[in-house]
Amino acid sequence: MFYRLLKYVILGPLLRLMFRPRIEGLEHIPDEGAAIVAGNHLSFSDHFLMPAIIKRRITFLAKAEYFTGPGIKGRLTAAFFRSAGQIPVDRSGKEAGQAAIREGLGVLGRGELLGIYPEGTRSHDGRLYKGKVGVAAMALKAQVPVVPCAMIGTFEAQPPGQKIPNMRRVTIRFGKPLDFSRYAGMDGEKAILRAVTDEIMYAILDLSGQEYVDAYAALVKAEAEKAKARKFPRMPLS
Repeated sequence: MFYRLLKYVILGPLLRLMFRPRIEGLEHIPDEGAAIVAGNHLSFSDHFLMPAIIKRRITFLAKAEYFTGPGIKGRLTAAFFRSAGQIPVDRSGKEAGQAAIREGLGVLGRGELLGIYPEGTRSHDGRLYKGKVGVAAMALKAQVPVVPCAMIGTFEAQPPGQKIPNMRRVTIRFGKPLDFSRYAGMDGEKAILRAVTDEIMYAILDLSGQEYVDAYAALVKAEAEKAKARKFPRMPLS
């Protein structure tokens, strides 16, 4: 009930007013049955923009930090994300990745839409980064199509660290579903998982027109932060 209230009464109309989204390829989202929608991730607003324009309910895997904040604010934030159809995912290691796959497979097993950002985190500079293979593992295990999606303009609308988004028009573009049935039963082979993931990322790249970086976003961001710390070290307190 609260999901529908957010989508059709509260958040959905507000997002449409602020971003005036131009939507392309919405017909590629299947009317029924399980499927994965895999997109780039440029802004905090992405979590809500895509669900607002898709007719069907879509469940996203979201970072666990959104659900574990302290105090009343933390509890309200967690309740909001759960009501908005988000599932918490711990991103701290290999076992955490397996837990995320299990959660995603549960959504797909119910015949629902699963939303995922294969990069694993928001892009800190607007470029598209190497995808993690969890999306491929779920697509092959569940034997479902993958619909690539590109968010265009959301980085400029709400750059990292900016709480209040700018009012500007964005584009949400969906591509034709990708069929990986030719790899049925091969979800345990690392080379296959990498090939499927790269095919998904190439489809997103083709839709978004971003610059591509063949490295994981989290690692590149960490290295950039280390370099910044070396260049501008903290001065000791007197």
